[in-house]
Amino acid sequence: MTRRKFLYSFFGAPLAYPCYWEPRWLDVTQRRVALPGFRPPRPVRILHLSDLHASVFVPPSLIGHAISLGLAARPDLICLTGDFITLREGFDSSAYARLLRRLSAAAPAFAVLGNHDGGSWSRYHHSFPDHHVVDRILDDASIDLLHNRSVRVDAAGSRLTLAGVGDLWSHEVQPARAFAGVTADAPIVLLAHNPDTKDRLRTYPWHLMLSGHTHGGQVIVPFEGPRYAPVADKRYVAGLRSWGARQIHVTRGVGNLGGVRFRCRPEVSILTIG
Repeated sequence: MTRRKFLYSFFGAPLAYPCYWEPRWLDVTQRRVALPGFRPPRPVRILHLSDLHASVFVPPSLIGHAISLGLAARPDLICLTGDFITLREGFDSSAYARLLRRLSAAAPAFAVLGNHDGGSWSRYHHSFPDHHVVDRILDDASIDLLHNRSVRVDAAGSRLTLAGVGDLWSHEVQPARAFAGVTADAPIVLLAHNPDTKDRLRTYPWHLMLSGHTHGGQVIVPFEGPRYAPVADKRYVAGLRSWGARQIHVTRGVGNLGGVRFRCRPEVSILTIG
């Protein structure tokens, strides 16, 4: 073995796992959600994807693989909870829309925006001042953007209400608009990028909130915990958790920032309600 090969194997191999292998090692998780009083004729499957973060670190091939894994579960609904892009990093809008169109072609697909998708937070970080770029991508992909609004949907023989709010860090959460006309005669699934949004929505009717934003911590340091968990309430970094009588699901997301994951695989989430 040459000196160069020895140095590469000694120093490079430990970096290969968190910088190359784990960020691409998608984990398909299955969770069952019981909502009070909801007895559907058959279970409703929701594909929950978040934080795709199309960028130089998250190529179309990885996003496409996540979509394929999610669609293999034959979801009745598809919910995407923001951060479709990473600031202004390179991505082809048209190609991205074609990729996402696979979702809406398979089942009704709905989305909300994240802090990276344009707005005040993004503008402060020298990126898109508004979300017209992501709006157009979602529109071209036939994905229904629930930006502070709600819809009634039929899925698997059941009626559900989906409500979506704008991003918390971008100061675009408008719950009065999002919940206008919403009644509790059907289960209400709330889409909000940041799980901390729950505190702004305490007085509004919803049963299950779907969020992302945290990347599950992205780097989990042994004996220390998540290195990256940009939320005030650290109880809601990943997984399905109760919040009083309500439930919050935070997916670890598909993409990442900086191209690194450690002990925190990217996630494709399948939720079965009922």
